[in-house]
Amino acid sequence: MLYLTLAMLVCLLVAGGVVLYVAYPHRGEKVPGVPWLGDALGKAASGAPTLEEDELEIMRRG
Repeated sequence: MLYLTLAMLVCLLVAGGVVLYVAYPHRGEKVPGVPWLGDALGKAASGAPTLEEDELEIMRRG
């Protein structure tokens, strides 16, 4: 029962982080109340690998 409770708590924390990211840093706004979390989410988003337009075009053709 303890494992189930801990797993549900982790799931809720991850879901809350996703909601915060989509609601604020993804739109270019600061997270109210916890600016350090918004900064961390912004750094994580800018560090993620992305595809450039020419790479996308190559993938569409192939």
